[in-house]
Amino acid sequence: MFQMQDVSKVFRTEMVETHALRDLSLEVKEGEFVAVTGPSGSGKTTFLNIAGLLEELTGGVYKLDGVDVKALDDNARSKLRNEKIGFVFQSFNLIPDLNLFDNVDVPLRYRGFGRAERRKRIESALERVGLASRVKHYPAELSGGQQQRVAIARAIAGDPKLLLADEPTGNLDSQMAREVMQLLEELNASGTIVIIVTHDPEIAARAQRNVHIVDGVATDLERGPALVKPKAAEAKAS
Repeated sequence: MFQMQDVSKVFRTEMVETHALRDLSLEVKEGEFVAVTGPSGSGKTTFLNIAGLLEELTGGVYKLDGVDVKALDDNARSKLRNEKIGFVFQSFNLIPDLNLFDNVDVPLRYRGFGRAERRKRIESALERVGLASRVKHYPAELSGGQQQRVAIARAIAGDPKLLLADEPTGNLDSQMAREVMQLLEELNASGTIVIIVTHDPEIAARAQRNVHIVDGVATDLERGPALVKPKAAEAKAS
């Protein structure tokens, strides 16, 4: 479902060249729940942006559901992203002037679903996150945990195969964080791949696998050996 092979990302300016990812390889199979950890500036956000088709990779191969994304133009990338990927962010990213129903509706409109299909998906998604009775409420009328559940409903209304979560519990207290994690685990149990970026070791411990990124290089902690070696280290070893 999700395959990265020797993926690199280089940011260049006139004066500086920054290697955010270095030959990163990672395969995630259907049904997996993966936590991505690492210090600030290690490349986690860049990894997530590339995984979500929000940024282009500099080198390597990234296949999502068998599709080589590097070969796609902007329109094809957007279409693939909208059909296959759901996003959950630390800051919720809800539109304050829209009620819950309309917030969840926004990405479905981009998909071109008809009104009846959108209503069915919205009501089902809000039911799954326990907010079916709040459809006419606005984000400001909800707690932080409830707002994050709305964000999750918005992400899953399109029935994505891959859910990418960037510090989804970072703005929540411990009880709300556990409730959000339980919801993500339930979604994963129903077949959705979940990849979560987190600094919280308690959150990471609940995932099936932990992938640790340092200086743009990934190590799969669940399976032991490094997924990749920096090329400089390989050359030195030889």
